[in-house]
Amino acid sequence: MDVLLTNDDGINADGLRHLYAALIARGHHVNVVAPVRQQSGVGHSLTVFEPLRSKKIVDGDFEGNGIYGTPTDCVKLGLGCLSPRRPDLVMSGINLGPNAGPDLFYSGTVGAAAEAAHDNVPSMAISWGGFSPSPLLGKIAEHAVGLAEKIDWQALAPRRVINVNYPNLKVEDMKGLRVCPQSLAVWRNIYEERKDPRGSSYWWLDGDVPKDSILEGTDKDLLARGYITVTPLRFEYTDEAGIAALEKMGL
Repeated sequence: MDVLLTNDDGINADGLRHLYAALIARGHHVNVVAPVRQQSGVGHSLTVFEPLRSKKIVDGDFEGNGIYGTPTDCVKLGLGCLSPRRPDLVMSGINLGPNAGPDLFYSGTVGAAAEAAHDNVPSMAISWGGFSPSPLLGKIAEHAVGLAEKIDWQALAPRRVINVNYPNLKVEDMKGLRVCPQSLAVWRNIYEERKDPRGSSYWWLDGDVPKDSILEGTDKDLLARGYITVTPLRFEYTDEAGIAALEKMGL
């Protein structure tokens, strides 16, 4: 396969490097177009009022294009300018930290995959439950590449993202793989007010997802129980039931 590889943790991130190595080892052609800087939490944001610049990154057996922009910028540039041919698949990750349930709305990892899907390119977002670089990522990357090879992408509806989350475990200790829906639980936001050295206030975001709001069998539930979760996503926002309700109102 020709794979366009990106992420939101940056082109030097451990997860992306492991995924790159696993793809190359399996004989795939990989074109890396990824942010130079950390871009977690930027969602599907796009750079429109500043120029986008690229620099070539060569590090041993690794090479790629580092972009001073968002993950969405990277996919747009990768598909439009920086790929020798249209890729068969866009892979985004491996992200440090899960992207399940409400995380999807904020994730640059998922945002990059969604941008590919909007251009009708099959895409996969891959995340891991740990938050620090780990040797576990090598085996996880190998598993993710095997999963991408196993999926019949042509059998899926157009413009879909396959969102994959791995628990913070060794692959051999994971309970298996489950295809499941996204959790609809929401974050309970907590903003801690602090003072800077000059006495001015600033706020630091914290919070959690209340456990009693996570439905059994959804991605956040299964991930917490040690399963690999696979959730197909779509991004058609039109509410058909809402249309029907508004039409009944005579609008």
